[in-house]
Amino acid sequence: MLGIIFTGGETPQAEVTRRLVEQEAKGALLAAADSGLSAAENAGLKPDWIIGDMDSLDDPARLSAYPPERVIRHAADKDYTDTELAFSHLSEKGCDEIWIIGGGGGRIDHLFAIRSLFEREVFPRRWVTDAADIRCIDAETAQNTLSASLEKGAPVSVFPLGNGPWEADSGGLKWRLAGLPWERGFFGLSNAALEGDFFIRAKAGRFMAVLPLPVLV
Repeated sequence: MLGIIFTGGETPQAEVTRRLVEQEAKGALLAAADSGLSAAENAGLKPDWIIGDMDSLDDPARLSAYPPERVIRHAADKDYTDTELAFSHLSEKGCDEIWIIGGGGGRIDHLFAIRSLFEREVFPRRWVTDAADIRCIDAETAQNTLSASLEKGAPVSVFPLGNGPWEADSGGLKWRLAGLPWERGFFGLSNAALEGDFFIRAKAGRFMAVLPLPVLV
C-alpha cells in the first residue's frame, strides 16, 4: 500500500502536486505533517490524517474540517520530527511504500533531516520538492531499478545510501554507472539522460537518484 506525507517547506506547484497524486498515486493514504496540511489542501487534496505539534500551521482553523480522531497532536518538546511521526503512522497503517512531498528550501537542517530518513532500515521511496524528484533504488527490494523518461539531456545525479557495499549499472546516461568506485562520500553529479529515456539498476546497496520535477499533462 502506498502512503504519501505532505510536509513543511517548499513543494511543487499545487497543480503539479495534484496531478502527481491523481496520476501516479491514486488511492494512496495521505498524511499531513503539521504545515504540510496547507500544501495538501492548496492542491485540492484532503489528508486522511494530520500529525504533529501544529506549531507551524498557518491557520489552526484548518483542523476544524477534520474529525478529531484524524488529528493526531504531539507535544512541541518531542524526540521525533513531525515528518518522522507521519512516516511511522503510515507504516503502522500498512503502507510498505511511502513518498514525501515538500521539504524544499527553508532551513538546511530540516533538509538534512529528511535526507537522513533514506539511510534507515525502513526508508521513503520518493521525495518530491519544489525543485527535484528524488527516487530511492535498493538492490535488496523489488524496486531495484529506476526507469524514467525525461527531457533530452536532463540532469541526473546519483548518491549512495546506507552502509554498502554498492554496485550500480545504467543505460541511457551520458556516463555509465557500472564500474564506478562507489563508497561513502562518492557520488555521480550532473550526469545526463542523453535521449531522455534511461534506467539505473542497483546491483548492490541503495542509491538516491535526483531528477528534475516530472512533466505531467
